[in-house]
Amino acid sequence: MQEIVGTINDLIWSQALIYLCLGTGLFFSIMTRFVQVRLFKEMIRLLFASKESARGISSFQALAVSLSGRVGTGNIAGVAAAIGFGGPGAVFWMWVVAFLGAATAYIESTLGQIYKEEDEGQYRGGPAYYIEKAMGQKWYAWIFAISTILAVGILLPGVQSNSIGNAAELAFGGGTVVNFFGANISATKVTAAVIVVSILGFIIFGGVKRIAHVTQIVVPFMALGYVVMALGIILFHASELPGILALIFSDAFTPMAGVGAAIGWGVKRGVYSNEAGQGTGPHAAAAAEVDHPAQQGLVQAFSVYIDTLFVCTATAFMILITNQYYVSGVDNAISGGMLASDIAANSPAFTQLALESVLGGFGKIFVAIALFFFAFTTLLAYYYIAETNVAYIRRTFRVPGGLTILKIALMSAVFYGTIRSADLAWAMGDIGVGLMAWLNIIGILIIFFMSSPALKALKDYERQRKAGVEKYTFDPEALGIKNADFWKGEN
Repeated sequence: MQEIVGTINDLIWSQALIYLCLGTGLFFSIMTRFVQVRLFKEMIRLLFASKESARGISSFQALAVSLSGRVGTGNIAGVAAAIGFGGPGAVFWMWVVAFLGAATAYIESTLGQIYKEEDEGQYRGGPAYYIEKAMGQKWYAWIFAISTILAVGILLPGVQSNSIGNAAELAFGGGTVVNFFGANISATKVTAAVIVVSILGFIIFGGVKRIAHVTQIVVPFMALGYVVMALGIILFHASELPGILALIFSDAFTPMAGVGAAIGWGVKRGVYSNEAGQGTGPHAAAAAEVDHPAQQGLVQAFSVYIDTLFVCTATAFMILITNQYYVSGVDNAISGGMLASDIAANSPAFTQLALESVLGGFGKIFVAIALFFFAFTTLLAYYYIAETNVAYIRRTFRVPGGLTILKIALMSAVFYGTIRSADLAWAMGDIGVGLMAWLNIIGILIIFFMSSPALKALKDYERQRKAGVEKYTFDPEALGIKNADFWKGEN
């Protein structure tokens, strides 16, 4: 199974996808005149500019839902894996893909808003919707929808829950061994699986509003607490910070783990973490109640900064500054800690050891708790994304009890993922991320060259902003944007 999944993973995550992600981000940065820099202050202002309505959620709630997907296992175990397989230089390429990806996030999230629909009293939208309406290719939209349901409903949840199980086992011990369907599993992992699935079921059966209300409280709390803890550790080793920065930049172009490894792992884990171009962000963006589509596009671009430049960087600095890492497959690799050779780089162990080196036993427990919140809120985002794509398919073909089947399938994937090996979980997750990224990035590039609706929306928003209007409006027909039926109705 491991070999089969690994082979598929290598095909999807070839050099072509890595450079497609970087190239697309650079292209959209140039075409939008680096919107991620020019309108940075406007991004912050817009965070609290809209309010929840009966049909949609607020900009901040949409940010929280999308951040709950972006800020997850990738920020703790994913950063450790990038360093473990690609060397410290991988961190630099995570920064690059975040900076360029912010422009991609603006494009895809604005498209999500432009082509959203009202479905049974709530807003729905995402790549499947804008691929059908802007590209006019329903078959391609269906491929994306089915691939996304498979990815976020089956493949990716296991990555999040697996890290919860591994972190709990490392923090609290394995306990007694339980024979579970012929496999020997630690009691701690089984207990963690039961707890996660039970809480997850309670929330996802409550609908998107309950998901939004939970994430808007949990996400800011967990991210701020984690960053504050990381800052404390960095300040404790402040004298070593210049050397760590020098190591990151020097290794970015002469990677320890072989030529291209830093770039490959930095981009792979960067895309996994910040999700720019992956096509997940537009689902939450479409659910927001805003006056103009560009507003939510800007808010979602800011979420990429929060994810990678704040949270991922905090993890990377903790690991590197405490020397609790090694580079897999490299002789005489830098490793200051007394690390066991069997530690999986795909697990949260490096991050836990970094905290433990400063905080003692509390460090492991803190990471386990942080990882639970990070991963759990990501699972909520995954369910919402899967539900949206089921709703898209339901417009044409109704499956009786489709959402109930989805909920049970996702909860089963979460349970299974908690108790299986880390390497298999991450490999399957990478397949899900790669499939969505290929389909979405090709889609938004084709849409851009066909009619560039997101760029037209940006220019329209900046024109109104320069004019100092009190209330923004969006008229797609006046801008030459077709099939934006929701906004025509609003006007």
